[in-house]
Amino acid sequence: MIAALFAPLRRPALRSNLAMSLPPPPPASAGTTERPAARPATRAFGRFQLRRLLGKSERSMAWLAYDPRVEQDVMLTLPRSQPLDEAALADWRREVDLAARLKHPQVAPPSEIGVQDHWPYVAVDRAYGATLGEWLEAHPGSSALDHVGWICQLLEGLAAVHESGVAHGDLQFHGVLVSEQGQVRLMGLAAASEPELPGGPRPAGQHQRALAVHAGDLQARRERGERDVLCAGLMLYRLLAGQPALDEPDVTASAQRLPPHGRDIVRLPWSLPRPVPEALRAIVNRATSSQERQRYLNARTLLRALDGWRRVDGQDNGGPLALLLDRLRSVGHLPAMPGVGRRVARLAASEAKRTDELSREILQDMALSLEMLRQVNSSLNQAAHASGTVVITVRRAVALMGLEGVRRAAQALRSWPGPLNEHAAARLRRLMDQVRLAAFTAQALRPPGYDGEVIYLVVMLQNLGRLLVGYHFPEEAEQIRQLMRSSPPPPNAEPGTPDLPGLSEEQASLAVLGVGIDALGLAAAKHWGLGDEMQVMMRRLPLDRPVRTADSDLDVLRVLASAANEAVDALQIVEGRRLPAALAQVAQRYARTLSVDARAVKEALDAGQQALRNGLAPEGLDADGTAEEPTGSPGAAADGSPGAAPAVGEASPAPARPPLAA
Repeated sequence: MIAALFAPLRRPALRSNLAMSLPPPPPASAGTTERPAARPATRAFGRFQLRRLLGKSERSMAWLAYDPRVEQDVMLTLPRSQPLDEAALADWRREVDLAARLKHPQVAPPSEIGVQDHWPYVAVDRAYGATLGEWLEAHPGSSALDHVGWICQLLEGLAAVHESGVAHGDLQFHGVLVSEQGQVRLMGLAAASEPELPGGPRPAGQHQRALAVHAGDLQARRERGERDVLCAGLMLYRLLAGQPALDEPDVTASAQRLPPHGRDIVRLPWSLPRPVPEALRAIVNRATSSQERQRYLNARTLLRALDGWRRVDGQDNGGPLALLLDRLRSVGHLPAMPGVGRRVARLAASEAKRTDELSREILQDMALSLEMLRQVNSSLNQAAHASGTVVITVRRAVALMGLEGVRRAAQALRSWPGPLNEHAAARLRRLMDQVRLAAFTAQALRPPGYDGEVIYLVVMLQNLGRLLVGYHFPEEAEQIRQLMRSSPPPPNAEPGTPDLPGLSEEQASLAVLGVGIDALGLAAAKHWGLGDEMQVMMRRLPLDRPVRTADSDLDVLRVLASAANEAVDALQIVEGRRLPAALAQVAQRYARTLSVDARAVKEALDAGQQALRNGLAPEGLDADGTAEEPTGSPGAAADGSPGAAPAVGEASPAPARPPLAA
């Protein structure tokens, strides 16, 4: 009877397809929980009276139907094509039953799983809400924050689905429900039909579904999960852009047009009715990237990025610091290096030890150096008489805090490696060595008269965001590194195609965390009370802008630290044969401001590497070790003389500013 009913509506190219062109009855209210009155239906599907089509794709369709058995509306999800045989139907039922066992707030539980005339279906109570497509029609003014919130809930459910061993299979707007309270649920898990294999239909008797063809095939399951995540990114694209990607309403079909199956490219356009924040744009573009290696490979990585953006830009809760506060309280900013804390405690226990000797030991531990600056500046901020004073050297911090303060700071740190596992701790150690190399390089490049300790700390603070991410978000830090790497061209590329470039660090950080690395470091510095001037010096010079002449000692320090960091970054990223050209490019950028050439940059790097190998303490004290505390600008020499002017042109006097307790 069912086959006869739909026979005139079948598409000639498909076998036994349920028709999509049924004339809809008068529309029913979406999401209502009231018991609807029975009324004549246009079509019947078994005992169900089909009211209207809620959505369709190449693999699935959803109908609003009336169930006279319970006297209420339900939503039916069916595959677009019937299973080939009883074995394929059994496979379909097994997957759907497995998905139905999952209990999760973001998954709509089926009220019934059944088969009618060899058409399998999954029924869900209409009380769970309207489809996402219906919701958008009823709420056209939804904001980007609303859209991201829906996708985050969707991803929470999707992650649970994947972790239970199944996949959705056809993530579409008609497979996502939104309640009146804004709760999002997935429906129709594993109900979609699989595409036919190349070369035509499978022979009868073979299993149709990919997961059943190779039972327990983890590769197939992972691919289906990655396709779900790609579809989630395409859904977010459609929500933000206001139109489907590639003008294809079928989300799964548009996913098939991206590599490796197709050659289309999907990126959010710049001209949109509503501007999209840069961080959110980076997340969407990574989710739909034409480079497979750059995409989010599981639902939780995309969820973390979107949730980070929501916490930073979508809510008034402290900005980037909101991502760090809880972690800073629980595990500190960085772990103390092995052995340094004991040596400092031993030195602090001896009243005869001098401040400069104690400072040398402290500077060898980044965590302790930062903790000293944090404690002394926080105390100064709370003291009314010290308003505007900022301490930027460990020497001065030791003098103000005393030996007891040094002991407290050392005891406040977590021992190495904190909560990190062995591999994450090794990566953080390499990053710390990279930062120390940049600091030694900057000291070798510094003009005469500039305090080496100040330069060392400025370089370290320019890397504060990297250090915090490496410690508090080790998995995300590794993702950022992977995204920054170039990749070989796809197999179908023409001969001679160059490698595909990786993302910049800022773009990679936005795509992974929802916030830039530098923004995290600046937020922590502001939270510690390091002051506006230090925050200015902490900002690396943008790579896409020329370096202008330094107008003050603050500018010189910022430029010097940026040059050293760029040189060390080139050393880490660029291959050996291309390294001289990369260093020459760094020297060219800073030639006018610092009077350096490629040879000077190379020699400074060599000197920094030698100091790192020898385990030298940071410079900054006079040769006799009796340096006076500088009283002028942060770039002042240790004897109190003003810092040197820029090499090209005379530096104009710095504007009046709060005193810096160097």
